[in-house]
Amino acid sequence: MTISRPLKGILLSCIAALAFASHDSLSKYLAASNGMLMVLWIRYLSQSLLLAAWQLPRHGLRVLRVNCPGLQLLRGLSLLSISLIFLSALRLLPLAEATAVHFIAPLLVILLAMPLLGERANPGQWLAVGVGFLGVLIIVRPGGGLLTPAMLLPVASATCYALYQLLTRRIGTRDSAGATNLVTGLVGATGMTLLLPLFWQGLPPWPQLLAMASLGVIAVGGHMLLTIAFQYSSPVSLAPFSYLQILFAMLLGLLLFDHAPDAGALLGMGVIALGGLGSAWLQARRQS
Repeated sequence: MTISRPLKGILLSCIAALAFASHDSLSKYLAASNGMLMVLWIRYLSQSLLLAAWQLPRHGLRVLRVNCPGLQLLRGLSLLSISLIFLSALRLLPLAEATAVHFIAPLLVILLAMPLLGERANPGQWLAVGVGFLGVLIIVRPGGGLLTPAMLLPVASATCYALYQLLTRRIGTRDSAGATNLVTGLVGATGMTLLLPLFWQGLPPWPQLLAMASLGVIAVGGHMLLTIAFQYSSPVSLAPFSYLQILFAMLLGLLLFDHAPDAGALLGMGVIALGGLGSAWLQARRQS
């Protein structure tokens, strides 16, 4: 049986969403017993080694000769900031709720695109942004138990992720995707290595070491799946399926951490997804 090209893109996008949710849940589990910084150090090392093993035999060291090193450095630091902040959020917040709040990033792109790229948002996009932030307020409603300073962490990680996306857009075709991803991984690995004296207490047992290394494999695999998915379908058409990550995070949170979101949290997740889907629909209309 043959599968149509758009359907292939949708399937790959759904698998990528599952990979990212699995990455976050495994990170939360490992950080509880090994420390957040150790988990991130091993993850970025494995990610960098994997990308280097893939790119260097094909292109040699010239793959590191990027045309916009300043933007590449900022992109790498943005991703490292996302990792540090979001994993801190996962240590303090339920997986599903933290993931849902982090998903206001596509809406923050609309806000940050104005000062950084000079793009103007239309009234429909402003409405989508407002709907997304309403979803956050529903999740952290007074008396819901999540109105704590820790809830600022996924908001901060979403802001860093929006900046990361805008930097990726600015870099565009000036550097290859392989070079960009390798440099980003190396920036993260170098940054975590410089922090090594702050958290070094010896290597963890080898089963947990392998589990941490698998985080890099899962991250690279998820981004590769998305890259291939975009070859079959447009980013706008695949955007709605990225919100499956919230559903997968909720299921994994229930399975691994025995946490089930209450009715208010579920409503807030739905509202955030609605805002993001509305933004994607408006973008599709503009492109058509």
